[in-house]
Amino acid sequence: MAKESVKHTVLVALSLCLVCSVIVAGAAVGLRDMQQANKLKDKKTNILKAAGLYEKGVSVEEQFKSVTTKIVDMESGKFTDAVDATTYDQRKSSKDPQLSVDLDDEQDIAKIGRRVKYATIYMVEDENGIEKVILPIKGYGLWSTLYGFVALENDFNTVAGLGFYEHGETPGLGGEVDNPLWKAKWIGKKIYENGEAKISVIKGSVDESKPQATYQVDGLSGATLTSKGVNNLVQFWMGDNGFAPFLANLKAGEA
Repeated sequence: MAKESVKHTVLVALSLCLVCSVIVAGAAVGLRDMQQANKLKDKKTNILKAAGLYEKGVSVEEQFKSVTTKIVDMESGKFTDAVDATTYDQRKSSKDPQLSVDLDDEQDIAKIGRRVKYATIYMVEDENGIEKVILPIKGYGLWSTLYGFVALENDFNTVAGLGFYEHGETPGLGGEVDNPLWKAKWIGKKIYENGEAKISVIKGSVDESKPQATYQVDGLSGATLTSKGVNNLVQFWMGDNGFAPFLANLKAGEA
């Protein structure tokens, strides 16, 4: 076969594609365990960061030893052993009709469609009891679903930290949810007033002279819809369809 022929060119191209495909597929399969390990490490890092416990340069696994993973039944608001905390995949379960519930339009202010029956939560405890509780949150912003964690102090009302580890918001605008300066504005804010979730992201800046300032966080400049999305998702997960029943039980010592 002449090297300059069309048939030879096509044969070489197909052979090259086949070899490259085998290499890429082999790498994907061979590195799967490493990818899963890195994904888990990243998740643990974000949990520690949300709780204000992350220390750069120290082993994440070592730092995570202070964190206890538990499963909460979202209907009863109490801990459960219905699923194994070490293997339970909350994200996958949120799409499984057997492990999640459909939300109607009035309930679904976070635009998540379905809410899991069981949620994975994290606690930091010491000899005096619970120090912090870290809860998973998610909801739709402008372009994407934002996934993150909110950490509460042991009064289960004061925000210890908040952070998002995955989203597709616009860099420099909605993407400012990653800005440490904005995340710092959440620390110390209160969630509930007389049992009602009052925390909100407002348009513009919080007037610190007003009594309601303790429940408000500045909106993101130039990202109204992302700010609204964050406001809605936090209110959902702190509300009656989210973690409010669990936090009330935890505060009463009945979780």
